[in-house]
Amino acid sequence: MSENFNHAQIIKDPDDNYKILGTRPVRHDGVDKVTGRAIYGNDVQLQGLVEGAILRSPEAHARILSIDTSEAEAHPGVLAVTTSADFPDLGDKIANLGEGPVNLAHLAANCLAKDKVLYKGHAVAAVAAQNAHIAREALDLIKVEYEPLPIVTDVLEAMKDGAPLLHEGLLTNLVPGGEKAEAPSNISDHHHFKRGDTEAAFEAAHIVVEREFTTQTVHQGYIEPHVATAHWNQDGQLTVWASTQGSFSAREQTSEVLQIPISKVKVIPCEIGGGFGGKIPIYLEPVAAVLSRKCGRPVKIQMTRDGVFEGTGPTPASFMRIKLGVDEAGKMTAGEAWLAYDTGAFPGGVIGPGVMCVFSCYDIEHAHIDGYDVCVNKPWTKAYRAPGSTHVAYAVESVVDELAEKLEMDPIDLRLLNAAREGTKRVDGPVYPRIGLIETLEAAKNHDHYKSPLEGPNRGRGVAAGFWFNIGLKSAATAHVNADGTVTLLEGSTDIGGTRTSISMQLAETLGIAAEDINPKVADTDSVGYTDITGGSRVTFATGLAAVEVGKDIISQMKERAAKLWECEAADVEFSDGIFSQGDNSISFKELCAKLSRTGGLITARASVDPQGFTNGFGVHICDLEVDVETGKVQILRYTALQDAGKAIHPSYVEGQLQGGSVQGIGWALNEEYLFDEKGHMLNPTMLDYRMPTALDVPMIDTVIIEVPNPSHPFGVRGVGETPIVPPPGAIANAVKSATGIRMTELPMSPPRVHSAITEDGNGAS
Repeated sequence: MSENFNHAQIIKDPDDNYKILGTRPVRHDGVDKVTGRAIYGNDVQLQGLVEGAILRSPEAHARILSIDTSEAEAHPGVLAVTTSADFPDLGDKIANLGEGPVNLAHLAANCLAKDKVLYKGHAVAAVAAQNAHIAREALDLIKVEYEPLPIVTDVLEAMKDGAPLLHEGLLTNLVPGGEKAEAPSNISDHHHFKRGDTEAAFEAAHIVVEREFTTQTVHQGYIEPHVATAHWNQDGQLTVWASTQGSFSAREQTSEVLQIPISKVKVIPCEIGGGFGGKIPIYLEPVAAVLSRKCGRPVKIQMTRDGVFEGTGPTPASFMRIKLGVDEAGKMTAGEAWLAYDTGAFPGGVIGPGVMCVFSCYDIEHAHIDGYDVCVNKPWTKAYRAPGSTHVAYAVESVVDELAEKLEMDPIDLRLLNAAREGTKRVDGPVYPRIGLIETLEAAKNHDHYKSPLEGPNRGRGVAAGFWFNIGLKSAATAHVNADGTVTLLEGSTDIGGTRTSISMQLAETLGIAAEDINPKVADTDSVGYTDITGGSRVTFATGLAAVEVGKDIISQMKERAAKLWECEAADVEFSDGIFSQGDNSISFKELCAKLSRTGGLITARASVDPQGFTNGFGVHICDLEVDVETGKVQILRYTALQDAGKAIHPSYVEGQLQGGSVQGIGWALNEEYLFDEKGHMLNPTMLDYRMPTALDVPMIDTVIIEVPNPSHPFGVRGVGETPIVPPPGAIANAVKSATGIRMTELPMSPPRVHSAITEDGNGAS
């Protein structure tokens, strides 16, 4: 293991001359987190608070014939019962709620089923009672009559003519273009992109490799269950306390589902015990709100663990066919991808990002992509850290390694030869600005891990690249300058991975003061300007950009105050490194703050930003492992994650993101999956049976941060949170191939699958 394992190795931008950025201050919320004073969703306590519980369907696909709630309503201690009958009729209204368009009828029907249940665990009714025990007792008194319907849980089966239809009126949306198919099916979206003449390029290729891959449904695995508290006051004002990755998105979703004015809804974000994309959608908020309106009391609902697994949005299972062709030198000349992702019970999955990411690491002149979102009788799939990208990277990186083997070429050299760079045009259209994939590949090739020998039987080394495009979206921030030289910062991005500090550091760098002199607060939806979700690797980039603009506004206003003191023009006042000056006059930021009351009072500054374009994050991972050929168990021996961060604002947080994403990718690669029986029932909806990695399953993960500045950010920031989950399955599959001679084409590569592959191969392992 590298001697740098305590801190990330950083390959710095040579033009870096920052004083605050790149340091490691104590995180602003650290004391509250480690002492237990931080308020998470289940910590909310209000006068008169009552508890709620959700009744979930035992059927994976059934028509709801009737719901009788009379016995539950009469049960002692029960204050209210609700079903979808208490929700307004939304028709097929489409709204954009932060991560793309959503059919509001589907959103509402996922919170409480309307005419049909579409998966086992689908919420059907809810109860509010004096305590959670009474609420759960009352659930057993609700009588639901179901008419079972045929089920389909496999994505390829669901695409066939004659498959059971989840939505009788669903017509496939064709992308790009927006046309609709003529006949109903389970295919909600078909994405098609083409560049060049793929058929001719494959015909002329020196080597062509084509393989099929499958992956299973995987959950984000956050420790904190979903929880929401709602108080619908007599004045019509609804206040929601939520464990959410986007308070403004939760406000919009709740407002739209309940059809009440958005000005009547306030969302107060709580601390989040993990999310990874899974806490962007709403599930409980409108249900708790309706119960609160009916009983006149604040209502809290917290999901059970099996409710989280069965009733929230995991990442989709998939089937993928990847075909790549190269010339004699190893240059990729042709690519073809056919991707089918299951979207679960409702349209609106993550095939779009999958299509965007499939060939994103490589410059391929001739390529075409077909991608399908397909409805099945499983929970409605949602974002999970670089949604859609891990699937395709597993498949593409496996094929790239096979090409390297056939070419007798070093795997990193083949990737370097074909790597995307500034000016490369992706198959779906965007052209890259300055990016750092080549620098990251070179750092991997020169790393001690890659150059060191790997000895012993059944051991192998694998590498893989990965990509996530990052998003911009809207962010706002407000700052109040205090007389003691500190600054109170209000921002709207809920903090999952330390973004209070990464945003504060950018404001501190702008103002030339210490990070500790910024006091950040994550504000509610009534207290700060509109801010999109914490997701898409956007917060340090976009909300950080808002903080930089706030800093510029503060400096501009303080120049005017200094000009008053010195009786000069504000345009004559200069500012550098925390010092205001004009001629022989000079005053520090903190000194000038003490004089603000004499020059017009304290200063408030604000900014709203909507940065356009992608910030493009690339990573490369190296994995050493050992396969126990008698059991099929894979043991990770050494792991290194390298990534272009643009600029590592707080290197410890970047390192933590690289390590955390890698561990989740390792779990996805080796053990994690939803298991279903023939009735569509999940067989492992507990943390005991759903196998996630522990500290005993992974080594210390070495990290290397490469800094290739992002040209669309003043400090060069790129989002880093999602890319690390993308390469692990590909790197591990390639290492398993190196160790055993067997190419694994299905995730997870669990002991039974690996052992079966070894047994069937007969002589694949040494």
